[in-house]
Amino acid sequence: MRTTTLGSSGVAVTEVGFGAAPIGNLFTPVGDDAARAAVDAAWDAGVRYFDTAPHYGLGLSERRLGAALRDRPRAGYTVSTKVGRLLEPGGPGGDDLENGFAVPARLRRVWDFSADGVRRSIEASLERLGLDHVDLVYLHDPDDHAEEAFGQGYPALERLRSEGVVRAIGAGMNQTSMLARFLRDTDVDVVLMAGRYTLLEQEGLAEVLPLAASRGASVVVGGAFNSGLLIDPGEDATYDYAPAPEPVLARARRLRSVTGRHGVPLRAAALRFPAAHPAVASTLVGLRSADEARDTAALLRLPLPAPMWADLRSEGLLGADVPVPDDDDEAS
Repeated sequence: MRTTTLGSSGVAVTEVGFGAAPIGNLFTPVGDDAARAAVDAAWDAGVRYFDTAPHYGLGLSERRLGAALRDRPRAGYTVSTKVGRLLEPGGPGGDDLENGFAVPARLRRVWDFSADGVRRSIEASLERLGLDHVDLVYLHDPDDHAEEAFGQGYPALERLRSEGVVRAIGAGMNQTSMLARFLRDTDVDVVLMAGRYTLLEQEGLAEVLPLAASRGASVVVGGAFNSGLLIDPGEDATYDYAPAPEPVLARARRLRSVTGRHGVPLRAAALRFPAAHPAVASTLVGLRSADEARDTAALLRLPLPAPMWADLRSEGLLGADVPVPDDDDEAS
């Protein structure tokens, strides 16, 4: 599987990364054995970049990922986690489905982008992961905390990078305007842009991707399937974690019709689309089972015919300026 270095950090990521939110019981429970099998199958397929966060299952994702990687050679893979939500005792009880995770709500999330909060968050993540270091740390969803994130959280990450505690730093969000600000006003190595550069929509092409390219930074794309809509645009499909609006659903179905005419599953085109932009270093895929990991690996090997992309353009589903994978592009 192809690898790329994030900015000038020296941190390598594979073209597909393991998004570990699902093994934190995103929406539905996943057993310990299934979570471990998902990581094992992804490893066997060549994945060497694994992304997690305290938010995912109130720490469950970090614990499971750390356990699955513990016997692997530490120099052979890259782990990223996130800061901005501390996990504190005193949760409300019941389940955590209000926040999207099928886990007991024994802990509570506390927003904290302060310098002390960043250090405390990383220390707690290392304990849950069972690792002595993480390679990459993102400021996680600082949308409503810009002053603290730029004034304290980012400088704290920059100091930790200079001290060698972490090797690369960035910010991860579901919007583009603040990610563009990070690229303009800071020295981040990478931004994680979720849902805003996909086969369905390319908002990130306006500013984030060109800025990253001009600054020598990298982009990791999350949400390439737009909450599953580009896997199966059925009646119950979701978009941005909510029921898909009818115009969005109709557009996804038009995409599926075009890719299907060329014998290409919609999810294959969606998975492979982001990497055509030179600023994109990796596409994260949320995986909850070994079968999903093996299916993702198989999608990377499918040829993507040039006429399919031409038809997507001619039907107004992709702009003329949107880069697409090469004819019959196949991962090596």
